[in-house]
Amino acid sequence: MSGFFGAVSKTSCVEDVFYGTDYHSHLGTKRAGMAVYSPERGFQRAIHSLEDGYFRTKFESTLSEFSGNVGIGVISDTEAQPILLTAHLGRFAVATVSRIVNIAELEKRYLGQRRTFSELSHGAINPTELVAMLIAEGDTVVSGIENVYSRVKGSCSMLILSEECIIAARDKLGRTPVIIGKKAGAYAVTFETCAFPNMDFETEKFLGPGEVVRLTADGWEQLRKPNEEMQVCAFLWVYFGYPPCSYEGVNVDECRFRCGAALARNDTTEADFVAGVPDSGIGHALGYSNARGIPLKRPYAKYTPTWPRSFMPQSQQMRDLVAKMKLIPNESVIKGKRGILLDDSIVRGTQLKDNTRDLHEAGMTEVHMRIACPPLTHPCEFLNFSRSRSTMDLATHIAIKELEGKVEDDLLKEYSEPGNGKFQAMVERIRRRLGLTTLRYQRLPDLVDAIGLPKEKLCTHCWDGSSRF
Repeated sequence: MSGFFGAVSKTSCVEDVFYGTDYHSHLGTKRAGMAVYSPERGFQRAIHSLEDGYFRTKFESTLSEFSGNVGIGVISDTEAQPILLTAHLGRFAVATVSRIVNIAELEKRYLGQRRTFSELSHGAINPTELVAMLIAEGDTVVSGIENVYSRVKGSCSMLILSEECIIAARDKLGRTPVIIGKKAGAYAVTFETCAFPNMDFETEKFLGPGEVVRLTADGWEQLRKPNEEMQVCAFLWVYFGYPPCSYEGVNVDECRFRCGAALARNDTTEADFVAGVPDSGIGHALGYSNARGIPLKRPYAKYTPTWPRSFMPQSQQMRDLVAKMKLIPNESVIKGKRGILLDDSIVRGTQLKDNTRDLHEAGMTEVHMRIACPPLTHPCEFLNFSRSRSTMDLATHIAIKELEGKVEDDLLKEYSEPGNGKFQAMVERIRRRLGLTTLRYQRLPDLVDAIGLPKEKLCTHCWDGSSRF
């Protein structure tokens, strides 16, 4: 995943871009960049790796080298960006939140035209550079953005920094959010609304799917009207989003509270306490505990001062070590007790399996797991969200292969329907492999109700395979 932030101000925008981008650190772990423009110094850009540190620590020492009233920043799980280029449209910088499924096809198209790529991303072409080249094919910036919409399969939201303004464009199906904020003398555009409050911005507008706007320090204007069809990623509320954030006017933590309450309504399991798996499971646990009247406790604490996010280290061995060392079981809370744990999802289940073993070893007698979304049966085709490197790593696919000897699209559809025996058999296989006492998943209609948007406005592909390019 990735996240971006841009600001244009009547005074310096540098601190706003710096702190606003930093509030997207939970969305990316590989690269981060800032680009700022001033008439005196032109475009200034810096890109740093986040694989051995955090955004603020990497950029703070060089912040004084930036000056200007308009700028953008981005944190990415993939490529180095923003990209700077000069085209017939002028000089501009581009930052994207995207996944380009047909990137090989588009690369071949450009190479067939004898075009060149100057940026690399993990040994391949840089997706943001490709987007910038597609924009430059247009007669105008807007027609260039529409060229991106028509040619890219997957998703792409983008910020374009020029010498005078920021142009913000939301993915054509709105799979990822873009939100405008304002304060006295400045406007900002963001992926996450949690970037606004501490810098005194107020949410002004949620862009619609495919909508394009131009921002200056005096305001914003619409350059392209939104499309009618929307498929915003429902997983934003389940996992990605930071608790204070809102998408389409729906707050993340309030949604998670409703998710937990929905799980509680369908459960009669007896337990001594309820707990949330840090961090995204906590909101779900609050809703569950409140609905059932079972005390909320912390069976383990997360030690973050020296142990980073478990997906930052590059080797699997180091990721497993970090995942184990940063969660400290509290025997005083769990010994001899039955607990119901809430988590956002199960992808591979490797970390959950280890945590469950540790809880049992610390004396917990029953570990009941409640998952805030349905089983992840279909790989995401639209966002870089999966924490699994291979589709076959998915816990559901492992279970289906054990049951069927193979995994095919028709089987995925059957195993995605909770009302049949195959679904129950898959869940039972996952439960046994993870060492859980019981395992239950959220029903998709209950998740949709918790979000509060019509089903047709949500992308639920990873649970039911319903979305297409």
